[in-house]
Amino acid sequence: MNEPNEPARHAPEDIDLDGIDLKDYEDPDLDDVDGPDPDEDDRRGTDDVDGAGARATNADAPGAESPAAAGSADGDTEDAGALDDERPDARAEDHPDTGDADAGTAVEVVDGTDAAVVRTPGYGLAQPDGSVEGYRAKNTLPLRVELARQLRRRRTWLTLGFLLLLPLLLVGAFQLGDGGPNGGRSYADIATSSGLNFAVFTLYASTSFLLVVVVALFFGDTVASEASWSSLKYLLSAPVPRLRLLRQKAKVAAFLSVLALVLLTGTALAVGVFWFGTGPLVSPTGESLSFLRGLVMVMAAAVYLAVHLSWVAALAMWLSVTTDAPLGAVGGAVLVSILSQILNQISALGELRRYLPTHFATAYADLFGRDIDYSAMVNGCFSALSFAAVFVTLALWRFHRKDITS
Repeated sequence: MNEPNEPARHAPEDIDLDGIDLKDYEDPDLDDVDGPDPDEDDRRGTDDVDGAGARATNADAPGAESPAAAGSADGDTEDAGALDDERPDARAEDHPDTGDADAGTAVEVVDGTDAAVVRTPGYGLAQPDGSVEGYRAKNTLPLRVELARQLRRRRTWLTLGFLLLLPLLLVGAFQLGDGGPNGGRSYADIATSSGLNFAVFTLYASTSFLLVVVVALFFGDTVASEASWSSLKYLLSAPVPRLRLLRQKAKVAAFLSVLALVLLTGTALAVGVFWFGTGPLVSPTGESLSFLRGLVMVMAAAVYLAVHLSWVAALAMWLSVTTDAPLGAVGGAVLVSILSQILNQISALGELRRYLPTHFATAYADLFGRDIDYSAMVNGCFSALSFAAVFVTLALWRFHRKDITS
């Protein structure tokens, strides 16, 4: 049954539209739900396009004012200031060095050239050399870090421990013998005459081989060992600059080498004075020095040895950056030293032996006489430093050009 005032519903085929006024079925409370008039939309679109073209034409015309300028002319300075702040060049003026945080890139002048400074997401602005903001090459691989790494190695403690033990072994060897000086003229014959003589003999016996091995071990094992562990490429990608890596490792190796020489000399002096007393220092020529002067001469001999062994250190470093085998670098430096000593024994070479790096290895013996001749030590220092300069140059050149794959 139909509701009151509701028109009767008929099947579509039963409706006769003739004579029916559709206004009787319209609800006056409802808005017009019909879509927009297409003709009206076309007219509005045409008006919008014409208006935009007119505005563009006016903006290009000389003397035309933009809406922002018009607003400013009307006194609306606040809106004009806001528009100025939104311009990229305004942000660059506010931040002349780094640019605003919202800017993708900024440009700064470095040494008269324009260098793009790109903001790296999460890291801030990149520096002109491409590194991340806050990166400082001088802060990479501090000396304390490298020194701690080398001190934790077993070979360091074994080497230093053996140098501390060597004077005790020598004392035991002398005690097992007949004891006391036997009237000979060599350093071994007069080693037990005083504590200073024992220290001189310890240095003399260690110069040609033991100290060479120690220095070659500390310098030849640094870079080559990193390559053998496949950690060198990670150090360089940290990033640690190659020159700084080589310099830091050389400093630590030099410190350990000097420490080894000091431990050997100090232990020999302490053990010698304890066992053989504080007598004067007697040279193989029969000259004697007081204990205090002899002590100074022994320390001066240790300093000369440190300078002389610099050529071994530089050679081992060069071999260390050339090969990935630490044993090859250490053994190569020792082998060259042994070869030089063998050639130095051939008297037929004459003055050519002066150009061998080991010819002046024991020039410190001149310190133990009353009339000291420094010429041999000066030549020895010059020879060692010259060889060291050549090998260091080769090491820097090789390491700079080397393709690091391990």
